[in-house]
Amino acid sequence: PPPNRMQKTSNFSYITSCYKAVNSKDDLPYCLRRIHALVFSYDFHAGAETMYSRHFNDPTADSYFTKRKWGQHEPPPPRQHAGLLPESLIWAYIVQLSSALRTIHTAGLACRVMDPSKILITGKTRLRVNCVGVFDVLTFDNSQTNHLALMPQYQQADLVSLGKVVLALACNTLAGIQRENLQKAMELVSINYSSDLKNLILYLLTEQSRLRSVNDIMPMIGARFYTQLDASQMRNDVIEEDLAKEVQNGRLFRLLAKLGTINERPEFQKDPSWSETGDRYLLKLFRDHLFHQVTEAGMPWIDLSHIVSCLNKLDAGVPEKISLVSRDEKSVLVVTYSDLKRCFESTFQELQAAASGSL
Repeated sequence: PPPNRMQKTSNFSYITSCYKAVNSKDDLPYCLRRIHALVFSYDFHAGAETMYSRHFNDPTADSYFTKRKWGQHEPPPPRQHAGLLPESLIWAYIVQLSSALRTIHTAGLACRVMDPSKILITGKTRLRVNCVGVFDVLTFDNSQTNHLALMPQYQQADLVSLGKVVLALACNTLAGIQRENLQKAMELVSINYSSDLKNLILYLLTEQSRLRSVNDIMPMIGARFYTQLDASQMRNDVIEEDLAKEVQNGRLFRLLAKLGTINERPEFQKDPSWSETGDRYLLKLFRDHLFHQVTEAGMPWIDLSHIVSCLNKLDAGVPEKISLVSRDEKSVLVVTYSDLKRCFESTFQELQAAASGSL
């Protein structure tokens, strides 16, 4: 944020504020961008940071482009191993940003906020463009008859802005995109990066006699697109595996939550012994079988795999038999998991019916 919160931003020339808010209808968090008297609502991504704060927050990175003092030699250009970003990371950003522009331009619109301060990074390399649509509202002219007349011009400006972002990433500093530093910046790119990256930057920053398209840079991206696609698919596989585990965890949690509403209930329908009789007594012994077993020496026996296995068998209602021992060890009840499931479901339905007032 600017030093003074009431200071106008450099991007929109208006006083802006940013809030995290929860929608009362869907209970989801959103990011609210307030242009004082006007509020824009965007998806909220916890832990996101801007490209500017991640890659352009080091003042020492500008040393190559700062003017040398009298009597000093020109500093040598930095190398990739001396602080510049790896080329694979830059291409990963290019694929995502060009894909975003392709989607926007195909819809007949323009981004107009392709700037490091408005590009969000979540995780390691996932990019999202923030504040889209703000300029379209702020610069809307009601007197114009054709509001899309300037859209091709804005789309060309998007490509130039993308070129500046890529050049700044290659130089690891925003000083590289200043007009007086462009020659030195391109020399740095030529020394440290591939000709494809150099040609892409030149194509985006050089004015053309014809209208350019974001699709024109696909040949320069080439097979690197498949590298990013493979990485994306691998990440999806990992996320799906983790999601599958959480689905199973959620299923087991619901079982435990329902079991907790039944066990040790002090009173139900004015019957203080309700949880200690009938089907509820079987479920109490099953709870002890899950959590309260001991070794031959009388020490607690804790085995999470035992708990998960028994809960899965209960949920499936398998015909396998189980021995439930009373706490005084004077009685042993042999039942199947299918019997326990029937007791479990009927008892919980009885509680639900009472809670909804149908009893």
